[in-house]
Amino acid sequence: MAEVHGSNGPQTSMAVELDAVAGALLTVWEAARERTTSRVSGAQLRAIMLVEQDEGINLRRLATGLDMLLSSASRLCDRLVAAGMLEREPGRFDRREISLHLTPEARRLLAELRDDRRQQLAAILADMTPDGRQSLLRGMREFDEAARRRDASVQSVGAAGSWPGAPVEPSVGLPEQGWADGARVARTA
Repeated sequence: MAEVHGSNGPQTSMAVELDAVAGALLTVWEAARERTTSRVSGAQLRAIMLVEQDEGINLRRLATGLDMLLSSASRLCDRLVAAGMLEREPGRFDRREISLHLTPEARRLLAELRDDRRQQLAAILADMTPDGRQSLLRGMREFDEAARRRDASVQSVGAAGSWPGAPVEPSVGLPEQGWADGARVARTA
């Protein structure tokens, strides 16, 4: 491993190497997403995943989670409703507030995406040694836990407004546990 000097020394070097080798994993994610997005756009897929993570989310929180203007998120939802992927429902406490819910069709789409991704991953994992597979899984679990801890501490400090240097870009993590296809969605996950 080539040593890269930075603020964290060996961690910076490891980050450079991880960034380089993560391409294969991201390629599997992207290929499955591209096959899925023949029915919905990338932005629509992100919206569907965010609604899945926070069933009943309102339009304002969806717009924030997607980093969109409220009007843009509203038009995106209009298209998803027309495509049979989302349903709008009046809020329980405030009838003017609309909550968003996935349709069975959207759930099928997400299941197909995940099934496709898992089949591709299984084929690649089959070419690895048992020790390599176990090491990868152990390392990814630890990475996921560290990313979640970091995300939680950044959100709690950032929410209080006491840490002006809080990162603006989303953290990178694992999907289906608060993370959506390699991109952090607003935890509501």
